[in-house]
Amino acid sequence: QVKKRCDQKLLIRMKTKCVPCSLNLDTQCPAGYIKITNGTGTPDCRYYLEIKTHTLSFPGCRHRCVKEFEQPECCQGHWGPDCMGK
Repeated sequence: QVKKRCDQKLLIRMKTKCVPCSLNLDTQCPAGYIKITNGTGTPDCRYYLEIKTHTLSFPGCRHRCVKEFEQPECCQGHWGPDCMGK
């Protein structure tokens, strides 16, 4: 049995929006993503508040999320939607 399909597993990473750390406990990742940080997340960003004519910057937190994605691919010597060989 010759293997025709050699699908590639890809990990897609993303971060949630930067918010005050105290509000980040309940932040969820988008549908299909898994949260890989705990608690208030990672304190590695800044968020901004506009007050009249000024914009203030504060340290904040965000969560890291990952999604596993399988990219269909044919093995070497095979091609097309059905990975046909020679």
